[in-house]
Amino acid sequence: MLRKTLGEHLNPDAETFIQMFAENGVMEFPFALPNVVQRVEGREALSARISFLSGLIEFNSVSEVVKHETSNPEVFIVEFSGSGKGLATGEPFEQRYISVIRVRNGQIVHYKDYWNPVAFLRAMRGSKFVESLAPQ
Repeated sequence: MLRKTLGEHLNPDAETFIQMFAENGVMEFPFALPNVVQRVEGREALSARISFLSGLIEFNSVSEVVKHETSNPEVFIVEFSGSGKGLATGEPFEQRYISVIRVRNGQIVHYKDYWNPVAFLRAMRGSKFVESLAPQ
């Protein structure tokens, strides 16, 4: 997905998401739930975090990406959605993302990932749990 979207801005030898990151690249999740990781620093830590998350969510599809260029040639904003299910609950996972990505010298140096924590919580804990949180 990112290879297609940011192709000419990324190192052509980077084949995986992790390889697209600089060794000291940072990924942030500003809307993460309390007590959930909100910042990951370094390619190795990012690889471990993505491995952990892949044990929680199974993705079935990712939409086409809409790319917005900014006045800074290093910074891109992308919009996309993903769907799948929570592995522990079987609940649907329907997520929309807006990501702000900074690319320098062919590598991602900063990736800020905005997503809906309620969609994540529904996939992890189930619809009944999420509905119980709504005021009556």
